[in-house]
Amino acid sequence: MNEENSSTQSRRAFLKNSAIVAGVTVAPGVLLYSVSQAKPSGDAVSSKVRWGMLIDTTKCTDDCNECVTACTNEHGLTEDVPANVKPQWIRKIGLRDKQTSKEYSLPMMCQHCENPPCVDVCPTGASFKRDDGIVLVDRHICIGCRYCMMACPYKARSFVHETLEHQKPHSPRGKGTVEGCTLCAYRIDNDQEPACVEACAKKGHQAMLFGDLNDANSEIAKKLKEVTSSALRPDLRLNPGVRYQGL
Repeated sequence: MNEENSSTQSRRAFLKNSAIVAGVTVAPGVLLYSVSQAKPSGDAVSSKVRWGMLIDTTKCTDDCNECVTACTNEHGLTEDVPANVKPQWIRKIGLRDKQTSKEYSLPMMCQHCENPPCVDVCPTGASFKRDDGIVLVDRHICIGCRYCMMACPYKARSFVHETLEHQKPHSPRGKGTVEGCTLCAYRIDNDQEPACVEACAKKGHQAMLFGDLNDANSEIAKKLKEVTSSALRPDLRLNPGVRYQGL
C-alpha cells in the first residue's frame, strides 16, 4: 500500500471512529445524534447473512401508502420543506405493461444491491455496504457531492437541502448530506422488521416479506424458491436484495 492510500484510509478511519460519539456537530446547523451502521458491540454483522425483501405486487394496491407513511414517521421525514425537495426513502410508483396494458403499483426504495453503483462512485467512502448487504450512507463523511444520486438507477436517494429540526436519534440526518432507505438497520440489529414491512402486515396486506436470503430455512428463501420473482433492471447485474413477485 502506498503512502497516499494509507493516509487516505487513516483519515477515513479517524472520521468514522469520531462519528461514534453521540451528538456530533459536523457543520454549522448540522447535528447528527448517532450512526446506525453497526450492531451492538460484540455482535457484529456478518456476511453469512444477507438481508432482503420480497414484495408481492398482486397484494400491493395503488390506494395504499401505509409503507410510505410508516417510513416517514419512523425516520422523521416530516420537516416542512418545499415539495420538490421532500425526501422519500420509499415511494409508490405505477408500472404499465406495454403489451398487456396491465398496471402494477409497487413500493420503490433503495434496492440494497450486491454490487451498488452508489458505493462505486462515492469519493469519500460515505456510501458503503455492510457485510450483511445493507447499503448505507455515513453522513459524517458525506460531502454532499451527490454522485451516488446520479449513479443510482432506481432514483432511491434524496438530498437534504434544509436545516432539520426534528431528527430521530436512531436515524440521524443532516443538511448537505445524502440519505435513503436503510432497511431500518437499527431495528434489524434489535431483531425487529423494517417499519414498512411491519406496517404492511398490520394493514393486513402481507405484501412485503423480509428476511435472510442466505438462510435456506428462512420464510423468504423458501418463498423465493416457490414463486417467480423479478429484480428491477436485471440488465445492470446489480443483484438487488429487493425482489418483486407478480411483475
